[in-house]
Amino acid sequence: MQRFEGRVALVTAGAQGIGAAIARRIAAEGGSVIVTDLQDEKVAEVAAELGDRALPVRVDVTSRADIDAAVAAGVERFGRLDVLVNNAGGCIINSLPEETTVEDWHRQLDLTLVGAAQCIQAALPHLIETRGNVVTISSVNGLAAFGNVEYAAAKAGQVAMTQNFAARYGTSGVRFNVVAPGTVRTPNWDSQPGTLEKFAKMYPLGRVGEPEDIAAAVAFLASDDAAWITGHTLPVEGGVLTGPGLLDLTPQGPFHKE
Repeated sequence: MQRFEGRVALVTAGAQGIGAAIARRIAAEGGSVIVTDLQDEKVAEVAAELGDRALPVRVDVTSRADIDAAVAAGVERFGRLDVLVNNAGGCIINSLPEETTVEDWHRQLDLTLVGAAQCIQAALPHLIETRGNVVTISSVNGLAAFGNVEYAAAKAGQVAMTQNFAARYGTSGVRFNVVAPGTVRTPNWDSQPGTLEKFAKMYPLGRVGEPEDIAAAVAFLASDDAAWITGHTLPVEGGVLTGPGLLDLTPQGPFHKE
């Protein structure tokens, strides 16, 4: 399939993991990609892999100046912008919720929620022109109580923000959707050996996700195959939101894996 032939996407946090998989998927389907990240060398490696279809740009999504510069550079290089993938964000607060400081809250929200909002604001004039769309990578943490309160609140905020943008800009032809992943095998887990195997027992499908699972969902929502879908949150989570796999991990539990 060449669903992105002639189209241009900007992917934040595209140097590795989910972001890199999304950039590869869009390029594989004929699109050009502005790959942004704070990790200069890694984002350059991803862009080099994709060749002339990719432009690497260093971006801190908490900096509006960085975002504006990336959008401008991408439009100058490729002539247009059709898709924004808000992938930047992460769980950066590890303290107990009752111990979290105001500064901690601001750090988490600025990265995950405000950063995504700033990216939308910068991209929106171009997306209106191309009748493009936005896909934001949220999390099951924004849909159910899996802990990490500050991160969960930021991810839930992305869902509400998306619904409001979808309602406001639908008549302009711009669509806004969310993909909410469960646990995904990314380099962030490399320092915690055995954790993903433990988490796999929570999932009715018996495994954690791969970055390519998320990239496939993003490619669908960002393409014309989803032309009449907006304001929607698509959980891509191996069934963990069905409940029993999370609630019963005992040897007698229905989803226990030896």
